[in-house]
Amino acid sequence: MITLFRNSIFFGVLFFVLGFKLNAQMEVQISFENYIQRVKKHHPLARQANLQTELGEAKVRSSRGAFDPKIKGDLSQKYFDEKKYYSLLDGGLVVPTWFGVELKAGHERNEGVYLNPENNNPEDGLYYAGVSIPLGRGLFMDDRRAALRQAQLYAEATQAKRTYLYNQLLLDAASAYWNWFLAYYNLNVYQEAYRLAEVRYNAVKKEALSGNIPSIDTVEAGIQFQNRALLLEEGTLAYENAKAELSVYLWDEGFVPLELSEGSIPQSKEQSEFSFADPQWRINLDSLIAQHPELKMDRLEWEQLDIDRRLSIEQLKPQINLNYNPLTEAVGTDAFENYSENNYKWGVTVSMPLFLRKGRGEFAGAKLRQEELTQGINNKREQLRFQAKAYLNQWTTTFNQIEIYRRTTADYERLLEGERRLFENGESSLFMVNSRETSFINAELKLNELMQKNRLSEWAAYYYLGVLLEVVE
Repeated sequence: MITLFRNSIFFGVLFFVLGFKLNAQMEVQISFENYIQRVKKHHPLARQANLQTELGEAKVRSSRGAFDPKIKGDLSQKYFDEKKYYSLLDGGLVVPTWFGVELKAGHERNEGVYLNPENNNPEDGLYYAGVSIPLGRGLFMDDRRAALRQAQLYAEATQAKRTYLYNQLLLDAASAYWNWFLAYYNLNVYQEAYRLAEVRYNAVKKEALSGNIPSIDTVEAGIQFQNRALLLEEGTLAYENAKAELSVYLWDEGFVPLELSEGSIPQSKEQSEFSFADPQWRINLDSLIAQHPELKMDRLEWEQLDIDRRLSIEQLKPQINLNYNPLTEAVGTDAFENYSENNYKWGVTVSMPLFLRKGRGEFAGAKLRQEELTQGINNKREQLRFQAKAYLNQWTTTFNQIEIYRRTTADYERLLEGERRLFENGESSLFMVNSRETSFINAELKLNELMQKNRLSEWAAYYYLGVLLEVVE
């Protein structure tokens, strides 16, 4: 009867295991590569990342508008007591240049009974063309040039920000996938362990009721069954949460959110390529860190602050603007027939604050912000270097551990099979079978965890090296 009891446990376990494998064949696998490409193509954050470059281009285009040629016109008239006291008309074109010089051209026509003598001009008016040159403040830098240069730096920064956002998205998405991978294969282990414990518990109860074994044996089998049921509940919760997290990254064309369909499973362990860190990553670590998108963004921000500093230096200079406009009277349709170098209008304007507090304050503030950012860059560079080294180490270590633990798991499985055979022959106890089985289950769980850590370490290393998007592309 004892032998029959042991055989019933063995064939019952075999039935459940085979049934589980047949059901698993109906599942649809989602490979990591296809999943990550879908995330990169359809996730809203991917669109947000691509918008960064468009924002940069728009800002540059807006800043270039400060250098657009401008048509100007000024008309002022006065009528009183049925007399035209004066009519002043001045229209023309102003062309700003990158060097701070403004080119001007226009036509001036004035008339009236009480016209100010300085506004007198020929009947057909006067044509003029000339320049306005800053000789002090604004000679090397002004608001227009500063805004355009900062916009260009911003556009460069948006390229780095695009890469940064993509890297962050891909790392988070990869983490969600491999968490799902771990939860799924752990759940498989818990389910099998639960079924084995259930079969064993039912068989023990049946044999105890028949009087073939002491009823006390049902207590140990019951405790084991309860523990396995608790582990299965925890595993199911972890799996459902992992599925929900993964669904956050599943989107269709048109940014339509998707749900992970029933029957979807991660790729098999055999399809998952576990690897170790290429030594070349360590050799190039410092050069890769130097080009990290986060550091690029900070360096470009520093350059923008440097433009603010240079602009504040201009505030310490006196404002001296020289204006020179040659004048000519039109003859018929020819505006330059009567041109003479002796006909011109010129002037100079000079101004300067007495205490220069605004300029000195802005200069000091810009330098302090640059110093603050410099220290932040130095700290961030060291943090990135440390994280990259740590994940490169973990990447290689987990690969070695996987190789070791595969053998360890296989050895635990052989011990379990041997203990079962001894149990069937009456040479072992239920306690020893449970003990071997628990060791084997823990080994499977540990191996699953190492596999997950290996892939996560690989992607985290790419992230901290700043090359994750390049690897995916």
